[in-house]
Amino acid sequence: MNDGALAEGMAADFLLSKGLTLIARNYRCRGGELDIVAREGQTFVFVEVRLRTNNDFGGAGASITAAKRRRMSLAARHFMSRLGHEPVCRFDAVLMDALSADRIEWLRNIDTE
Repeated sequence: MNDGALAEGMAADFLLSKGLTLIARNYRCRGGELDIVAREGQTFVFVEVRLRTNNDFGGAGASITAAKRRRMSLAARHFMSRLGHEPVCRFDAVLMDALSADRIEWLRNIDTE
């Protein structure tokens, strides 16, 4: 298993421990991907997981570019179109600078525009 898959697994476990319900992992559509789709109450949460162990080019958060945010938004719209209704949703990020559960940073309501 590669580091990215390990980080996504750790992020999923972290979100479960915070009371979210996992709906999907690695949801893909043409033009976009969502690492984790979860639910918190009635809110759908689309989560980008980033592991960046070297900060030479910025931390994990800096790696979520405008293009990546557009692809996340596209994939979320595709996911919701399959539901038959448009639920309340938000975009979160789980950032890690090491493969360690105590080094997880959870950002809620990141801007996807």
